Amino acid sequence: MTDTMRAIVLDAPGPPSALVERRLPIPGPKPGEVLIKVTAFGLNRSELHLRLGLAGNASFPRVPGIEATGVVASAPGGEFAEGQQVMAMMGGMGRSFDGGYAEYTLVPVAQVIPFRSDRDPAELGAIPETLQTAYGSLTVGLDAKAGQSILIRGGTSSVGLTAVVLAKHWGLTVFATTRSEAKAGALTAAGADHVLIDDGAVAGQVRSIQRDGVDGALELVGTPTLPDTLRAVRVHGTVCFSGLLSDEWIVKDFYPIDYLPAGVRLTAYSGDAANLPAAALQEFLDAGLRVPVAKVYPMDRIAEAHDDMENNRVAGKLVVTV
Repeated sequence: MTDTMRAIVLDAPGPPSALVERRLPIPGPKPGEVLIKVTAFGLNRSELHLRLGLAGNASFPRVPGIEATGVVASAPGGEFAEGQQVMAMMGGMGRSFDGGYAEYTLVPVAQVIPFRSDRDPAELGAIPETLQTAYGSLTVGLDAKAGQSILIRGGTSSVGLTAVVLAKHWGLTVFATTRSEAKAGALTAAGADHVLIDDGAVAGQVRSIQRDGVDGALELVGTPTLPDTLRAVRVHGTVCFSGLLSDEWIVKDFYPIDYLPAGVRLTAYSGDAANLPAAALQEFLDAGLRVPVAKVYPMDRIAEAHDDMENNRVAGKLVVTV
């Protein structure tokens, strides 16, 4: 192993071109840390927020990336064997310390999840944060059960498509939205039973199919669509707020009695590596399930990848291979 590595560095918020490739020293792990040789990393809107200067808990210069997939290069505490396949995410990655946009990343052991798979690196690189959010939203957020119905608002996002895949695998009836008819096929391919074109009034579309409303809904767009999503859910059903595709996350002048339909519950989900059990990750892999990958890039096209993400050009996960 050489002493330096390729890494993408953001010196300060800016346009996609602000992401520049540099050679940095490979970090040295201490007990309680794991050095991972990265094979691929997925892109997330959290990193877009960082680049746009919307991440309040970030410092610069910074190697972005709240997730990474690869193999263990070193774990001084003995928690993992060298060569063990692992995924890492969250816990300050790419915000308070350097993240996954590099050939190596150094993370606390608590952020590391082991797995076994012979899948393509790009497929594996799409999984960590996307599966964690979809899995946690459906389990912790909605307590989803076979036989129930669910609305996924923002269905062609990477989390939305993964939630469709999981919900269908678990035996739910899935309603899913997209603002673009051109992306509707991605929802059908993922297994959605009812694809709805989001014109801002989805509740009426849902209730034209299921009069009393769905059992649960996963809100991934943000506060602009939340009131309509709440109206799509039956009495004693639940809406889980997990996403911010609109980049709007504050409900202004919130008056619960006026805002919430009678009997409809509102919760939220924001998880960490600990919220994706290794057994759940392995079951996802062993069942042959996949996070839909929209496009794969090499590291030297990171600016193009960020531009595609910012402009919502594709449906599914964007992945960079290292």
